[in-house]
Amino acid sequence: MTDLARWKPCPVPPHAPLAGRFVSLEPLDAARHAGELWTALHGPHVDPQQWQYMAYGPFAARDAFDAWLAERAAGRDPLFFAVREHAGGRVVGQLALMRITPAHGCIEIGHVLFGSALQRTPGASETVYLLMRLVFALGYRRLEWKCDAQNARSLRAAERLGFVAEGLFRQHMVVKGRSRDTAWHALLDHQWPARRAALERWLAAENFEAEGRQRRRLEELRRE
Repeated sequence: MTDLARWKPCPVPPHAPLAGRFVSLEPLDAARHAGELWTALHGPHVDPQQWQYMAYGPFAARDAFDAWLAERAAGRDPLFFAVREHAGGRVVGQLALMRITPAHGCIEIGHVLFGSALQRTPGASETVYLLMRLVFALGYRRLEWKCDAQNARSLRAAERLGFVAEGLFRQHMVVKGRSRDTAWHALLDHQWPARRAALERWLAAENFEAEGRQRRRLEELRRE
């Protein structure tokens, strides 16, 4: 539990680049990122399930997507980032920090949309890790992850990354004409050091064989 005698309200996260080994996060810039994001999220190799649980999209036309992206880029909550993979230099996804509440030290990761090229790769895990590391370095006490209770992929991702399930908000939202129950997960500041150590061991070069296959699973490292 946070020692409130020493804790103080947090700064708002900076909208600045974050660099990892596999990916970099760039502050969303519609003029710079729209073309590559359109290809990643609407192109011929798009994952048909990736929009299923989002409150918006997919977009039928590029101009509608560009307008939506410009609005997101101009905002500061949610605070959007584009994900650029190092291997190919392409923008392959997006995500955001949202519900930013510095006075209480609470913040959420959301709007996660990863193109097929990023899904189930070390870069996908590193993308979330970079925001996790930023949030707790700024002194936040609580990092949240929420998703549709039917979104099995997001539920698995939350568990794998070390978030703790906290419960179900029934009939929480109406999304695309369907009643949504929302699953809540969170990671607290005192839990972060162990999660960080496991993530950094998993992401390390020595945990991957030459062809990119992992040697040890993240869950295994976290149990240690």
